[in-house]
Amino acid sequence: MISYIKGVVEYISENYIIVENNGVGYNIQVSESTIGKLSVNNNIVKIYTYMNVKEDEISLFGFLSMEELEIFNKLISVSGVGPKAALSILSAMSPDEVVLAIISDDVTALSKGRGIGKRIAQRIALELKDKIDAFRYSKGNLVDFSLNINEPDNINGGEKRDAVEALVSLGFGRSEAVKTVMETADDNMSSADIISLALKKLSS
Repeated sequence: MISYIKGVVEYISENYIIVENNGVGYNIQVSESTIGKLSVNNNIVKIYTYMNVKEDEISLFGFLSMEELEIFNKLISVSGVGPKAALSILSAMSPDEVVLAIISDDVTALSKGRGIGKRIAQRIALELKDKIDAFRYSKGNLVDFSLNINEPDNINGGEKRDAVEALVSLGFGRSEAVKTVMETADDNMSSADIISLALKKLSS
């Protein structure tokens, strides 16, 4: 198993890169967001990898962070979601957006990946929702959030939940609403105050 490859990017295509290490060029399939962060130069890059082995093919999928690789592994654990489908989701959404979409059942957001239909998106949300909290991703770090708006026992959780539902009713995406409420609300605010602050943030 190849955990990562460290080397120089020799070539960048639409959906893969070639990384040279000790005279060997590795063809690595990557997300569009990863391609946007790379350039052909003499700088050393470290690409975390997943090796997909089939009867007639061995392919590498690469990621610039362990967080993205972890979410990729979660996605491919869902029945019907292969490596290329998982990569298409990560091309359309950042890792934290994927996590927020899963925990908020945002099927529309998960369907942004090429080849991801509504049924598969629903399956992703259903199967991963209870597995994703332990490594929720935010601002480049894996963190364990104490806030879960779906748990009524949390302090003021009901006010946050009501605010999210209100924002969704106004036409905002569920994952966008969850993220904004998480970033703006504190435990002493009413749902009306949360909604007011969230709307200002969303319109800025």
